[in-house]
Amino acid sequence: MMPMISAAWPYVLSLASLAAILFLFAPPIFGALPLILAAAIGLFFRDPERRIPGGESNVVSPADGRVVEVTSPAGGASGRIAIFLSIFNVHVNRSPVRGTVRSVVYKPGEFRPAYQSQASSSNERNTLEVNGPLGRFDVSQIAGLIARRIHCFKKEGDPVLRGERIGYIAFGSRTELTLPPGCRVLVKVGDNVRGGETIVATADGPAGGAL
Repeated sequence: MMPMISAAWPYVLSLASLAAILFLFAPPIFGALPLILAAAIGLFFRDPERRIPGGESNVVSPADGRVVEVTSPAGGASGRIAIFLSIFNVHVNRSPVRGTVRSVVYKPGEFRPAYQSQASSSNERNTLEVNGPLGRFDVSQIAGLIARRIHCFKKEGDPVLRGERIGYIAFGSRTELTLPPGCRVLVKVGDNVRGGETIVATADGPAGGAL
């Protein structure tokens, strides 16, 4: 069985049960439809295990998808990596570094297409501030045109490990990682990344901010 987000199981099992009943008492086409839908939901909400790289200075991607914006930290200013998640990507978000969740801030907003730069400032979002040995890193879960449900597993004060699951966004969406000064970005626009597995930056800390 494909690992899935637990919230998807009731939908998948209900549709699979409906398909089984229809296969018994109706033409096959009627059973095939809910079975295909169950498979699609399982695919959308799959949650595969990842090989988290070692090395305390490594910063891993908070999401699967395609890098659409990169701003390197410079002159004491923070940097940013924006990742667009299509409906075919894994939608589980992961912590980029080891640390403690200092805050979780939800902001309502619009639902522009997540690949547009305007989505960064106008769309519904949930931002986790993670502080640790490498400084402060913000992970923003941003809803897209289709995705209107942001789920966060963590709360203020929770410890997190690098690559640990912190939440998910339903269907297409956008995830942004804010980097502290002193980080060196290792990805560029157009790169495909895997949450918890792809090293997107390195940091020496503690130049990134207060712990």
